[in-house]
Formats: sequence, structure tokens, C-alpha cells
Amino acid sequence: MNPTQDEADFADGSGLPVLPEDWQRCLAVAAHPDDIEYGTACAVARWTAQGKQVSYLLATRGEAGIDGMHPDQVAPLREAEERAGARQVGVGTVEFLDHRDGVVEYGPALRRDIVRALRRHRPEVVVSGAFTVRMVGGITNQADHRVVGLAALDAARNAGNRWIFPELADEGLEPWNGIRMVCLAGAQQPTHGVDVTGEPLERGIASLEAHAEYTKGLGAGAFAARPFVTWAAGMGGPALGVESAILFDVHQLIPEGPPPWV
Repeated sequence: MNPTQDEADFADGSGLPVLPEDWQRCLAVAAHPDDIEYGTACAVARWTAQGKQVSYLLATRGEAGIDGMHPDQVAPLREAEERAGARQVGVGTVEFLDHRDGVVEYGPALRRDIVRALRRHRPEVVVSGAFTVRMVGGITNQADHRVVGLAALDAARNAGNRWIFPELADEGLEPWNGIRMVCLAGAQQPTHGVDVTGEPLERGIASLEAHAEYTKGLGAGAFAARPFVTWAAGMGGPALGVESAILFDVHQLIPEGPPPWV
């Protein structure tokens, strides 16, 4: 009997299958500047080094993120940090939707904004964050993260339906049915992983270090990028049998192989 793809992936006994990388375009969707940088950026660094095109879409500018500064001051600062962090991992396109930080609402307006971006960028892969109340390690997930993660998953399906948000056709944005999978970082039960050992890890660390003003606001000694990202990727490594890995809960929109009922 020939092994299935999953059986082949598990043949080395490492635990989780490797995330497929036979694609070229990805859109990473997050609630705030710095969300992508807590690990996912390491995977992004690996992908851009392979020549893949990755773009970022942020629901907010993170303006409510620094207690000692007014949001009008924080928004441009955090936008600049996000663009700087993106450059560290080879991402040149960073877009902001200007939803209000801290009170992002799930609903048609948010989904429409994400669908609009999906139809423009036409990604094969969408990356976002877990939308469960608890994340990996039992950490309680923040409200904006949950809302944006779920909206990204739903928008990935909506992007291909011309009768959902038909007004986007008036903007010249035709339906896009080419999204193969949505990959959610931080999930309690990941299904796939990406090996980020070495250079991808280092570039991911540099990406988070670009958020210096924001992390400074977390309090003296409260946070440092290198130990955190190294720890997070090190926790994921054993699932792939490698030193460092970023894990994702992958939702297949275009099935790989025959459907399970065949």
C-alpha cells in the first residue's frame, strides 16, 4: 500500500507534517502592529528567502497600545515600527485598515475590508492568528486577535463568492478562488509546522526588535525580543524534529488529495 501524504509526513516520527511550500503568494492578516512578529515573522523570513511574495494587512494601527502616550502619537509610531519590522523579513507591502484598536468588531464591514485586500493581492495562502479564547500554552487570547483571526478565515471563503459583497465588483475586484489554506498561529492544537532554524529565526527576532518603542512601554525588564522568540520557536521545534519551528492550525480551503468520504 502506498503511504498517504500525512503518513509520509510523519514517516520520520517527528510529530506534525511540514506546511506545504509549493505556493508563491501569501497575505498575513493581523489585528495590530507587532502581532505577526511574535513568531510568524520567522516563517515569513523563510518564505521570502525562497522568493515568495508576502504582504501584511493590519486591522488597526495599534494606537491604544502604549499607556503613557496619546493614540494620536502612538498610531504613526507603531505604523513606522511595523514597516521597519516587515523589512527585516523581506516584506515591502504593509497596509492598514484603520479599524479602532481595542474595539475591533466582527461583522460585514471587517470581512469586506479583508475580502477587498484578498481580491487585490490574490494570495494562495492566508496567515492570521488563532481565534479561540485560549491560545497555545493556555494563554488567554485578546479580543481583537480573536475577531480578526475569525474574520480572516471567513473572508478567505467570501473572497471567491461574487454574491457576497457584490459592490467590490464595481471597484474592479473580481472574485478570487485561489486561496488554498488559512494558517492560524498560536493555536492550542496546531496541525502543521515550519522549520525556522537558523537565519529565519534571526530575522524574525530582528523583526520584533524593530518594535522597540512599543515593547519599551511594556515596562522595564518585562520583555525582550530574543529570548521570547527563541523560546517560542524552541517550543515548536520538537513537533517537527528540528531546533526551532513555528506551528500553525491549517484550514484547507482547496482540499489536498481526495476528499475524506471517497
